[in-house]
Amino acid sequence: MRKIAFLGPTATFSDLAVRHAFPEEERIPYSTIPACMDAVIKKEVDLAVVPIENTLEGTVNLTIDYLFHEADLYVVGEATAPIQQHLLVHKRYAQEWEETEKIMSHSHAIAQCHKFLHTYFADKPHEKMTSTAAAAQYIYDHPEQRLAAIANSLSAKEYDLAIAKENIHDHSFNHTRFFVLSREKEALALPLPLKEPKDKTTIFVTLPSDQAGTLHQVLSAFSWRRINLTKIESRPLKTGLGHYFFIIDISQAIDDVLIPGAFAEMEALGCTVKVLGSYRSYSIEYNK
Repeated sequence: MRKIAFLGPTATFSDLAVRHAFPEEERIPYSTIPACMDAVIKKEVDLAVVPIENTLEGTVNLTIDYLFHEADLYVVGEATAPIQQHLLVHKRYAQEWEETEKIMSHSHAIAQCHKFLHTYFADKPHEKMTSTAAAAQYIYDHPEQRLAAIANSLSAKEYDLAIAKENIHDHSFNHTRFFVLSREKEALALPLPLKEPKDKTTIFVTLPSDQAGTLHQVLSAFSWRRINLTKIESRPLKTGLGHYFFIIDISQAIDDVLIPGAFAEMEALGCTVKVLGSYRSYSIEYNK
């Protein structure tokens, strides 16, 4: 049985994704995303499942930056899961949920439920927590306070809370992508028990600092080979203003000719190319 690290505590969206992707494995919560990655590096666990991108909030910069600057790990899989936010309260206040005095959740969850909060709790304070599940746990531990958490249904079950209002998120199409990280490139020998697997490759590219037009040439290396890119995004190199590296997602696995040829062309331009992973991307569907 493998050990899987995820952003805790129990019942976060990361935990929910791990339960579906690795139903037979041991789940181990960690308090931060870097701690999840460090656990893999230190061999405390076999894999880590960490959020990489959200439909509404964009890239999880902490994940990308730690992978680039600190953690020598590989992406061996990806899972995309829907994000369904609910308003949770202590059961004693289930009927009086509109009298809630403070809303607690992760900053992203609060932002994703702006319309609901503006309608029902426009004059109530919001407190940011490390995760949605941490907010639910806090409410469970403080039943004397009239508090509410924005979290998922698993948190309601795990911390014995009432779901006062279901699906309070602003957009029903909200999803989060999760990377499965490993010390080894081929860690996922067996397919995950999920739907719609697709091949993907993710790379980091650093451009030479003294050449004009290099980014255009990098994109051309893919374009004339008809290699489809699904994402390109820049992040600071942290070496000075105007210095960046790029994250590029390619919608196919690494082949024998075309993609290696594109990499060789980029390296000939003076770029540094690091393959973060060539892997299968899956979709998670939760039972309603």
